[in-house]
Amino acid sequence: MSIVDHPLILGENFSLEPFPQQFPDDKSSTVLIVGGGVTGLINAWVLLDRGYHVTVVSKEWASFTEQQRLTSQIAGALWEFPPAVCGQHTDILSLKKSKHWCMVAYDIWAAIASNPSLAALAGVQMRASNFFFPCAIEELPAQHHKMEEIAACGVHGFSRSIESIHKHGIDPRYGAVDAYEHLAPVIDTDRCMEWLMLLVQSKGAKFHTETITSDLFSQEQELLDRFSADVILNCTGLSALSLAGDKTCYPLRGALIRVINDGKDFPKVESSLAITADAAQDNEIVFIVPRNDNILLIGGVAQPGRWDLDLTLDSPEIKRMRTRAEAFLPSLKHARVDPEYPIAQGLRPAREKNIRVERELRTRTMDLHGEPTEEPSRIIHNYGHGGSGWSLSFGCAADVANLVEDVLHNLPASKMKLQEKVVVENVRMPAPLDPRLMSGPIRARL
Repeated sequence: MSIVDHPLILGENFSLEPFPQQFPDDKSSTVLIVGGGVTGLINAWVLLDRGYHVTVVSKEWASFTEQQRLTSQIAGALWEFPPAVCGQHTDILSLKKSKHWCMVAYDIWAAIASNPSLAALAGVQMRASNFFFPCAIEELPAQHHKMEEIAACGVHGFSRSIESIHKHGIDPRYGAVDAYEHLAPVIDTDRCMEWLMLLVQSKGAKFHTETITSDLFSQEQELLDRFSADVILNCTGLSALSLAGDKTCYPLRGALIRVINDGKDFPKVESSLAITADAAQDNEIVFIVPRNDNILLIGGVAQPGRWDLDLTLDSPEIKRMRTRAEAFLPSLKHARVDPEYPIAQGLRPAREKNIRVERELRTRTMDLHGEPTEEPSRIIHNYGHGGSGWSLSFGCAADVANLVEDVLHNLPASKMKLQEKVVVENVRMPAPLDPRLMSGPIRARL
C-alpha cells in the first residue's frame, strides 16, 4: 500500500491526448516496464502523463495474423463489476480493492467511448450488458449483494427487469427468470491494443523487444543499470511465475467462438448477454458479447491449470459451450463462424490470492559505513488479474503510480492492504462528459 494517494485527474495528471500531460526533462525518473500487454501499456500511459520516462520491454507484442495472439487480445474485454463472470475472485482483499479499481477504469473507458472519433480509433463502445438468473436474484445472496452494489456504484443505465429476457429472444425453457442490465464498456481488443501501442509511443515510451527470464529480484541492479532506470514494474502476467518467483500463479485457460454478427443469419446482437458460473444450472458460463460491429463472441470456459492451447471447434468443451449458447439464444443456431479466426483461446493470468499490486517485499542487506542495513527493492508488481485485466486496468495503474513515488522516496515496502475506507467517489465523474470537451483538457476527477 502506498503512503501517497494521488487519484487520476483528467486534465491534471492524466490525458487522452497523444502527448503527455506533463513532459519529462533530463532530471525526470525512468520506469522500466516489463510486459507489453494491456497492463503494461496502460501503466506506461499513466506514468508518461505524470512526467516519467518510460521504457517497455516485452518478449512479444500485439499481432494481427493467424498466429497465436496475446492474452490481452484474446480477452472478452467486457467491463464487469467483480467478481467477474468466470468467478475466479476468491481473496477478500483483492475483491474489495477490485471494486475500486474497476470504477476508475469504467470512467476512463466511458470517457473514451463518449468521443466518437476517439472511440472509433480505440475500439471502445458503451453497450447494454445483461445478466440473467434461473431464479429470483434474492434467492442467490452473493448475486443479490453484487446487484445492489452495481446499482449504487455509479454505472450508467442500471435497471432490473424480466422484460429483457423477452426483448433479447432468450428461450424461456433455459430457465432465465430474472435479470438486470447496465451500460458497460465493450472493447475490441485487437483495435485497442494497436491504438494503445501507438498512443504510448506518441507520449514518449520506448519499446524494446527482449525475453527476460528468471527472477527480476536476482537481476534488479543489472536491469536498472542497463536501461538507466530508477524503478522496475513487473506487468508480465503468467510469467510472474518465474519473474517474481511467485508459485501461486497459474493459467486459467479460456476460449471464445467468433461468429459473424452482420444481421444476415440471425438478428444482430447489440448487447452483451451472460449467465455467471455460480448462477448457471450446470455451473457453466454463458457469455455472448459483440466484439465490434461485425463479430460476436460466444463463450466461455475457465479451466484452471491447463497450459495447452490445442482447443478446436470439435473439442468437447467448445461443443458444449456452443450448445449452451444456442439453447440460451436459439437464433445463434444459424450463426456462421468467422472463417479467418474461428476460435480465440488463451491463458488468463490467475493467482491463488488474485491480483498483486504491491512493491517487492524482499530486501537486500547493504553495507552502510560498516554496518549492515536492509535496502528496499525498486521493483513493483502488477499481475494476477485473471480475466479482469481490461476491467481493472486504470485503477491498478493509478495505485502503481503512487507506489512509484514511494520507491523514488526510498520508503520501506509494505504488503498490499485496504485503506481504512475506500472512497469510490473520489474517482467519479462529477457530470456526464460532453464530447465537445474531449479535444482539450477536462478537469474532471476520475
